[in-house]
Amino acid sequence: MRAAEGRPAGPGRSWAAVAGVGALVAVALGLRLWGIDHGLPYVYNADENAHFVPRAIGMFGHSLNPDYFINPPAYTYLLHVAYWLRWGSREALGDAFAADPGTAFTIARVVAAVLGAAAVGFLAWAGRRLFDWRVGLLAGALLAVAFLPVHYSHLAVNDIPALAPLCLSLVGIAGVYRRGRMLDYALAGAALGVACATKYTAGIVLLCLVAAAAARPRGSDAVEGRRPARPLVGLALAGALAVAGFVVANPYAVLDWESFRAGLEKQSEASSDGGGKLGLVGDSGFLYYLGTLTWGLGWLPALAAAGGAVWLAIRDRRLALVLVPAPVVFLLFMGLQDRFFARWLLPVYPLLCLLAAWAAVEAAQRIRVARPWPVVAAAVLLCAQGLVFSIHNDVVLARDDTRALARAWMVENVPEGDRVVIEPIAPDQWAMDPGRPSAATGTGNRWIKWPTSRFRGRVVKLEDFERTLRTSLLGRYERAGYCHVVTGSTQYGRALTEPEAVPQAIRYYDELRRRADVVYRVSPRGSEPVRSFSFDFSFNSYPLDYERPGPEIVIYRLRSC
Repeated sequence: MRAAEGRPAGPGRSWAAVAGVGALVAVALGLRLWGIDHGLPYVYNADENAHFVPRAIGMFGHSLNPDYFINPPAYTYLLHVAYWLRWGSREALGDAFAADPGTAFTIARVVAAVLGAAAVGFLAWAGRRLFDWRVGLLAGALLAVAFLPVHYSHLAVNDIPALAPLCLSLVGIAGVYRRGRMLDYALAGAALGVACATKYTAGIVLLCLVAAAAARPRGSDAVEGRRPARPLVGLALAGALAVAGFVVANPYAVLDWESFRAGLEKQSEASSDGGGKLGLVGDSGFLYYLGTLTWGLGWLPALAAAGGAVWLAIRDRRLALVLVPAPVVFLLFMGLQDRFFARWLLPVYPLLCLLAAWAAVEAAQRIRVARPWPVVAAAVLLCAQGLVFSIHNDVVLARDDTRALARAWMVENVPEGDRVVIEPIAPDQWAMDPGRPSAATGTGNRWIKWPTSRFRGRVVKLEDFERTLRTSLLGRYERAGYCHVVTGSTQYGRALTEPEAVPQAIRYYDELRRRADVVYRVSPRGSEPVRSFSFDFSFNSYPLDYERPGPEIVIYRLRSC
């Protein structure tokens, strides 16, 4: 197989390849739906709980203007349509959500999972267009089983939904490079616009589109008797349709321009705020993202993608211009931000999968063994890590969360109406019985909560809670009758990671252990405590010694009570 030419397949092979893509999509969907109801009816991921589902529901009570553009609204609109199809009216949805919010979040997660599986099929199609079915199927398989895409398909956030139109845009980009027809430019542009309206950073594939138009082999100027479009004309069409796709999926970017612009500025400030989050260790975002590829994509796929980028640049510089610069530019750009999270690299995972798959197939062809066994062996090796860790993650997600177990203990042992201190390890609704507001507190909550979200008259961000802790708080708890203190490793772990940044928090936890008894403890590692805090492994179940989702929970009872 030459890198510069996609190899046509016979009818029998084509049908087998289509069946293979169907099987890949089915496997991808199964991995993404397994454990889809984790944590419910409580939503423990702060972004999932705050952004898309609440705003999709809120549109039933006002216009379709999301009044929020820090994240683009295409996924929110899709959820709004799904809720309209399910419930039909604001009243019906409101009643259902009040009784059981888990149903709305399950629907949102299923939508994300389906789009994640669709991205697998689109990527396989793009790989077939650029190379052949072997590369396409292997690239799709990598995206189907890679840990990070599988894990975030279980959450109602926009990272995975954006991959579906992004990969569809890659199908058009592959067509631009191989055939150069106006239809290919149109598909690439329109899908790119929708991808950007789902996740702004999906716009990185614009580099691939421009490169495909500029670098396409001039020897292929006539394809199937049709003359390709002129690159500038094609790019103009793609650009127009990209803008159209973006506006259709995000109409208030035009209708409410000032709010849209303010949202973009706030998003930029959030990723480069000059300080980062407490517990986010390391100074180099570039090195951090390279490290995340070793587990988010996998060691062998990451190395194969790096090797494939170099090899393709040697073998076919034109095609390398289409696939290689975008991941490099994206990695450098994201690495320069003050905050960095593994999922922010997801927009270039499809490109890395294509490079890794091509390198693996190309290397397998050089092994003098009866085909197709070298390619099959390469596929097994590349996909093994992702499949093992994704299945483990699904098994863990399907079990009760540590916070659910801790809450069940509190229901049995802490009387309704008692005063408790609960660190921000769970949403506010965690203190309320779904569908049964309590009359014991006057707020609907089962227990009276200490206001951990306020400090000296201002709202405390989740990541800044440890900065508010003082040993004097323990005396205030005692005097006010707050006897139980619920702590979690996703909070106190931040202080232990950077003790020099929050010395008063360290003293607070030491004094808490001295003045209180541990009455309940549960860990995701079974009987073993959580060793350290990580913004990645504290919020997913990648470590194989995790037995259930959630942080380590320790509940104290102050002895003075």
